Amino acid sequence: MTKKILILLFFLGSIFMQAQNLVWKTNMTDAIALSNEQKKPMLILFTASGVPENLQNEIFKTPDFAVWSRDNVILVKLDLSDSTADESDREQKIKLKNAFGVEDLPEVCFASASIRKNKTTFSALGKIAYKPGGAKAWIAESNAILHSGE
Repeated sequence: MTKKILILLFFLGSIFMQAQNLVWKTNMTDAIALSNEQKKPMLILFTASGVPENLQNEIFKTPDFAVWSRDNVILVKLDLSDSTADESDREQKIKLKNAFGVEDLPEVCFASASIRKNKTTFSALGKIAYKPGGAKAWIAESNAILHSGE
């Protein structure tokens, strides 16, 4: 009996750990291709070192967010303080930050994009920052943004 309980606990633990292994794209070209392939909008996190981690800790590291994000969005993290990025990559991140009207970090923008004749066109769906209330409230507000046109 003890063996069955241990196996069950191991199985449940592995599911919980797997749910929290989020895959964040850091390359916009790859993210756009995946977004279009899976027909899901992108959740673009604009962040930098030294910014408050409430959004990361209270929202993104929860099982609720892991399940929701896997079903609804392509995760993209654009670190504006990444010193390993080349100059053109840094410029692209700043241009996107400005185009989406991001002022405070961290902030999330929801968008879709298309590429035609080597020109990328973004369609902004909305943006959201950290708000107290936990993952369920944040997800509800995100769903309102994503499904506002339906």
